[in-house]
Amino acid sequence: MGSNSGESQTPAAGDADTPVDVSFVVPARNEAGYLSETLASLGALETAYEYEVIVVDGDSSDRTPAIAREYDTRVLEGDGSSIAHGRNYGARHASGDWLAFIDADTRVRPTYVTDLVGYAEATGLAAASSYCRITGPMRAKLMEATLNHILSRLEKPILPGFNFLIKRRVFDEIGGFPTVANEDTAFSRTVASAYPTGYYPDVLVESSGRRIATQGLTGTLYHYARLDRKRLQAGA
Repeated sequence: MGSNSGESQTPAAGDADTPVDVSFVVPARNEAGYLSETLASLGALETAYEYEVIVVDGDSSDRTPAIAREYDTRVLEGDGSSIAHGRNYGARHASGDWLAFIDADTRVRPTYVTDLVGYAEATGLAAASSYCRITGPMRAKLMEATLNHILSRLEKPILPGFNFLIKRRVFDEIGGFPTVANEDTAFSRTVASAYPTGYYPDVLVESSGRRIATQGLTGTLYHYARLDRKRLQAGA
């Protein structure tokens, strides 16, 4: 990993010390309750791949940036306008051949990089995700099953933004995540229209089911349905 802990300025694109195989980009806005576990899991990766971790703070009012600086990360100051902006901003300052987007409430398994990057390279995928485990109430398991067994099997798989690996050159060619509702769905469809994408069929991440816990399953499904309607209205 890089040793840019504590960096809060906005560096020029591509100014990381040395190129790496994988750049993790973690957008975070007021994520003090989750970020430590996420960064600890990234620090515990067991892999021969060289990687860096970039946290893009979205103008947090809590200890999010301070927590990020406790780990071996680069901390960039974003504007908090959207999660798409945070991901794209981090990507512009990344040096990896692969970009791995992980949300601040998502923990990766120790074999994440070795398994997912190895799988993508072996099968010629330009972008990939993996099966996931959604923590929280039992009703979160329906959302988990949807991701693992429905979205993964579509002709153009939907890769969730909290667990999204993509070749850097492809990301740049597509232009990054669009600033629309359900940006990961829109981006997945655009990438899959031009390149092979897919899922590694084992669980490599655990993500929080906090939205389901607070809004219930019906409320959560309504939330994403409303966002997807906005995405379609925007033509994405």
